[in-house]
Amino acid sequence: MSTKDRILSRIRRATAGAPDAPPAPRDYLRVHGSRTPAETADLLAANLTEYRAKVHRTDEDGIARLLAQLLQASRTVLVPPGLPGHWLASATATRVHDAAASTPHDLDRVDSVVTGCALAIAETGTLVLDGGPDQGRRRITLVPDHHVCVVRVPGQVVDSVPQALERLDPTRPLTWISGPSATSDIELDRVEGVHGPRTLDVVLLGAQ
Repeated sequence: MSTKDRILSRIRRATAGAPDAPPAPRDYLRVHGSRTPAETADLLAANLTEYRAKVHRTDEDGIARLLAQLLQASRTVLVPPGLPGHWLASATATRVHDAAASTPHDLDRVDSVVTGCALAIAETGTLVLDGGPDQGRRRITLVPDHHVCVVRVPGQVVDSVPQALERLDPTRPLTWISGPSATSDIELDRVEGVHGPRTLDVVLLGAQ
């Protein structure tokens, strides 16, 4: 029996016969205010910028050119298996395909990673990845220093966290991203790139 099994067994014995917990109240606001899809996209952009992410807007005709510009300083770019091929058609960086055998040291040698997302939350400026084909494994967005995330607007944008939870599968590996990785010490000196990308570029696709 594993340690986990022993702990769960003790919990079951301790709670045997206890009454069921009352249902949690759900009387909170599902969304704060009424917005058009364009206003929701603008709010997402504003909150992402507040977190020091860099926000760009383009459409399908311009995404290859924009991504080439964002990757101009990158020698290598990590590509999830389901990323649309035409997105990187103009990029000159060498493409590195995600492999299960890739170690953190292998990923650390990659300059950038480009992914899609599951959805984005406007009120919190949060991107959510769930390991889908255009996103790849969680580790590929945590180790490289530069992450470019493409959000389809308006289809992948919701107003609030409650709306996001209704659309997400809790059994998938969810990664919630609010700006580039950062932390502060006791003197509030900000350090970026501690446990994730130092630079986060977000492309709002379809929002021109």
